[in-house]
Amino acid sequence: MILNKTAAKPVIYQLMPRWFTNITDGCVANGTIEENGCGKLNDITARVLKSIKSLGATHVWYTGVIRHATKTDFSAFGIPRNHPGIVKGEAGSPYAICDYYDIDPALATDVNCRMDEFQALVARTHQVGMKVILDFVPNHVAREYKSICKPANVADLGENDDQTKAFARNNNFYYLPGNDFAPRFDCRGYAETPARATGNDCFSPSPAIGDWYETVKINYGVDPADGGTHFRPVPDTWNKMFHILRFWAAKGVDGFRCDMAHMVPVEFWHWAIRQIKQDFPKVVFIAEIYDTNLYRSYIDTGGFDYLYDKVTLYDSLIKILKHNESTQTITSCWQTVDDIRGHMLNFLENHDEQRIASPQLVGDPFAAVPALVVSALISTCPFMVYAGQELGERATDSEGFSGNDGRTSIFDYWSVPTLREWNQKTRLSTPHPVRDHYRKVLNICNSEAAVARGQMFDLMYVNTGLHRQYAFVRYYEGELLVIVANFAPDEVTLDLNLPGHLFDYLRIKPAVYQGEELLHKKRHRFRLEPDTSLSVGIPGHDAIIWKFHVDDAD
Repeated sequence: MILNKTAAKPVIYQLMPRWFTNITDGCVANGTIEENGCGKLNDITARVLKSIKSLGATHVWYTGVIRHATKTDFSAFGIPRNHPGIVKGEAGSPYAICDYYDIDPALATDVNCRMDEFQALVARTHQVGMKVILDFVPNHVAREYKSICKPANVADLGENDDQTKAFARNNNFYYLPGNDFAPRFDCRGYAETPARATGNDCFSPSPAIGDWYETVKINYGVDPADGGTHFRPVPDTWNKMFHILRFWAAKGVDGFRCDMAHMVPVEFWHWAIRQIKQDFPKVVFIAEIYDTNLYRSYIDTGGFDYLYDKVTLYDSLIKILKHNESTQTITSCWQTVDDIRGHMLNFLENHDEQRIASPQLVGDPFAAVPALVVSALISTCPFMVYAGQELGERATDSEGFSGNDGRTSIFDYWSVPTLREWNQKTRLSTPHPVRDHYRKVLNICNSEAAVARGQMFDLMYVNTGLHRQYAFVRYYEGELLVIVANFAPDEVTLDLNLPGHLFDYLRIKPAVYQGEELLHKKRHRFRLEPDTSLSVGIPGHDAIIWKFHVDDAD
């Protein structure tokens, strides 16, 4: 069965247009845009988007689209140059935004038509049946923030600030009066007087090289001197950031991935998200958040639809893959977020994390297949894929500002080897062994109601001897999926215990059922009854998904 669009489990495909379609071979470290090239929004054609959709994606997160600080000179187009001393890499960080109302000119075929090209991409994405997610970076902006594209009736961030005050409710930035910006490294003559607080809550005029020195912290009405909050009347920053969200929602953006959302007061999110959803009720908000103690307040009070589940499931899966930690720990992951499980967002890669197939992490994309199955199928919550992950990208390049760290650089002009080959040689059609695994698993998110809408039942408490396998059940309206992921390299045959409580809880009648294995396309008849075992074989570094229609007993 194929679920209707509103019922399908969200599968988010994250890509950086800068390198996603860049087919330049022989890129050089610290190369300029002329040397290394740059992907364009226009290159993300309907054909490319259909290929992404065929993977099982329902949403595309276009990362690094809004104009940010860069060393590339676009002054011929009326775009202010950025001082190179406070730009990370040649291309610059997409999280050092210098105009919230503009598109990165490097991504445009015609710089003067860059917003039109973006809106055409949004339209293409919608036409193939996927939705668009955009970054919203609310905690900080580039040190040289200056909007040239803001609407005429909108004041710029910092435009009306009283720079003599360290804190004022209606200041957009935090100031350090009497101090010049003096970082603990050579910023090549960049001057800032008075200095402003740096984005990672560094309230010193002298940030270190490891700080987010290229950014300044945005003030939402919290006085750093005493932690006091000044939210009534609404601070000026709140209105400006709300206007930015509304601006992009009106352009057809379907959701926002909110960078470092927990560094912004939950009261702002409650105020802003509620208002956005009054006019754009289907827009979703995803929070990058790493403190489990804040999860529920950012959902219940803040109004977020989904939160990154990094510090529970992601971190545990990485330990299982890299350090052979027991799979029994997965149970505590879902128990930690059981009441908000549907609000989590699961992933194995994103732009902040090392590539699964990198030498620094697992080194083998196939070894991560069991983690893929668990992360994607354990819950109704969204699952996210980072472009190149589905091709086994190893990220062994040293791009320039980013060294050989197992990540794909977000700071440099570069092309990604696996994507370059996929775009240039196979032309999106030749079968790919890693991608085939992802396609099978992610399309199950779209096609199986038990995954998209059903309940989860953990089988590990009656299979306590399992430490390299993880077994669970998904169930919805008579459809039962028995899922076992094998993190071990060798094939195993298990006598999987099925507790009586499973049959009572899901009202399953003991009987003989025809089973269909969804990944390997096998069929077999099984007797399912309480407190007995189910004999299943699972290939090494793989999984099995046996599907039963338990309302059709023999």
